[in-house]
Amino acid sequence: MDATPSLIENPRLHDLGDGFVVRRMLPVLLARHVGPFVFYDHMGPADFAPGKGLDVRPHPHIGLATVTWLFEGSIRHRDSVGSLADIMPGAVNWMTAGRGIAHSERTPPDARKSGQRMHGIQVWVALPREYEEVAPEFHHHAAETLPRIRKPGAELVLIAGTAYGSASPVRVFAPMFFIEAHLEAGAEVPLPEEHAERGVHVVEGEVSWGEVALSSTQMAVQAGPFAPVVRARAASRVMFFGGAPLDGERHLWWNFVSSSSERIEQAKADWLAQRFGKVAGDEEEFIPLPA
Repeated sequence: MDATPSLIENPRLHDLGDGFVVRRMLPVLLARHVGPFVFYDHMGPADFAPGKGLDVRPHPHIGLATVTWLFEGSIRHRDSVGSLADIMPGAVNWMTAGRGIAHSERTPPDARKSGQRMHGIQVWVALPREYEEVAPEFHHHAAETLPRIRKPGAELVLIAGTAYGSASPVRVFAPMFFIEAHLEAGAEVPLPEEHAERGVHVVEGEVSWGEVALSSTQMAVQAGPFAPVVRARAASRVMFFGGAPLDGERHLWWNFVSSSSERIEQAKADWLAQRFGKVAGDEEEFIPLPA
């Protein structure tokens, strides 16, 4: 990354079934990570018919924290430390995998029965090396606990990290920011100055970031001591994210993130031997280790 925002071209598309498409924005060759963000998916929007829904069977993670930020819909989270939570729009459900956790993500029964529209963002945040093996945790933060920041023509929700003199209650392990911004046409918003690496993702609408024009579902990334202002060319919903550079490269394989390739191999063996523990309430199924 350099001081001029760079557009991420042609994100990979994954169809998870029933028309539920995920755009894999990170990692890409241009940006393996932005601050601690090593994985960024834009999910949907998609409409599930009655009786249909999301079914991500139990699977493992190490070395990262995950958050699913929903605009519409709901997802039931269960994990191997006993957590049960329905992820709803505007709330943060932050899972720190650390030394190892397994979890599942499924449409709750009532939403499956009636059908629902699903739309959101899922990110993985790499943990600093000193915290890669912390105990796994899961924390829920209600929408009303998150800082709301108002600027001329803009309202921002600070999902995690620090920005504009505010701090989210979500426990993070390195300097970062993750923001949902609603911008009126013509609004101009500077990005947080204290973070060296930054990304802008347009969920809906159209913005300019320096010389780069971004429309719906597009992302650009940038690094350096200064960042251009984001200007809304139309009413827009935009995600701002980034943070301090990672303390070294990370290996990513399947659902595992680590600074050590040997640790990835150990995680593979642990999942094969079912040493991650069972997901409470979802013990019958699991996703096998990929060949």
